Amino acid sequence: MSLTYLLVIEDWGFETLNDTQRVDLFEVIEDRHGIQSTIMISQYPVADWHNFVGEPTIADAILDRIVHNAHKISLQGESMRKTRAALTHASKP
Repeated sequence: MSLTYLLVIEDWGFETLNDTQRVDLFEVIEDRHGIQSTIMISQYPVADWHNFVGEPTIADAILDRIVHNAHKISLQGESMRKTRAALTHASKP
């Protein structure tokens, strides 16, 4: 029996990756490519993601495996945290 795991990378792009992180991420993405699902969550547009990886060649390799087979969901509007906070404050007497 083979197990398949979903990898979720949340808050992608808050910091530029260092050398070790770049190589580690490439190896993980390469091992999963076409076999296992990965979800990447970011507040930044995909066009900016190369900057977060930091090194252009590795960024191309990583993002080529992620972006071209992706289902992209772009959300618009206010943050749900902000909306919920406003509702919570409005309901207090």
